[in-house]
Amino acid sequence: MCAEKRLEGAGYKSHRKALTLQNIRLARRSWAISVDQVRSLKALTQEFQLSLTLGDLRLLDGKWYVTHSGLIRLARRNRCAGIQTRLVQQFCDPDSSRWVFCATVFKSRLSKRFVGYGDADPSNVSTLVHGAEMRIAETRAVNRALRKAYGIGLCSVEELGPFSSNSGHRRDNDPSAKNSSNGSNNGQPRLRDQLCLLIRRHNLNPTLVKAYAADFCGTPSLKEANRDLVQSFISHLAECAKEDKDMLICRLNSYAHPAEAKS
Repeated sequence: MCAEKRLEGAGYKSHRKALTLQNIRLARRSWAISVDQVRSLKALTQEFQLSLTLGDLRLLDGKWYVTHSGLIRLARRNRCAGIQTRLVQQFCDPDSSRWVFCATVFKSRLSKRFVGYGDADPSNVSTLVHGAEMRIAETRAVNRALRKAYGIGLCSVEELGPFSSNSGHRRDNDPSAKNSSNGSNNGQPRLRDQLCLLIRRHNLNPTLVKAYAADFCGTPSLKEANRDLVQSFISHLAECAKEDKDMLICRLNSYAHPAEAKS
């Protein structure tokens, strides 16, 4: 019995070490991360077994954030006994799309409750997900309750409001960013940043997305599409990814090979 426990312990340590190395390699390929960011990533991996490959963590504006999928996987690994949600009606206003949820997490059948609240309205969510405020509020409540239950001090991505950049390595002095027709000087995310965020969030193939975008906009390439068309495509892509990601993947795969010339 003792020998079996030692083997299990050794396997667990080996898995954590391999996951840590995998996360660090992927982070260095994806971002220009600092020594402190690597140190934080290592600690998060060791303690919570969060995976960058599976999308458990995101680096936004130089800081690590946990994702909803990462929290759900963490709860499953720890055999979470259940999650309950309820609408807090006295704080909701359907006419203005304001919703508030309360979530309760039970780590085990006999454990105490961990409660979290989440709210959402058009002012604190991205324009990409307007119309889905109710679902976002529920997700935020669940995330907060799970973070309390498992002692995660990181904020979750879904709890964030609209932000102007999606990574810690974007160059604000890039001339192409200032002159791009897809840029923005009103404090809102650039369309290019919005599209990149969607691609990373849903792990989509950038090349296929660009091909689909050009077809959607009716232009030879995405660069030649005007801002309104690009914005429409981004909204369409976000909705497709949320409603039926498998169907979206199939649609993108249709652009993997050019159509054969008809005889």
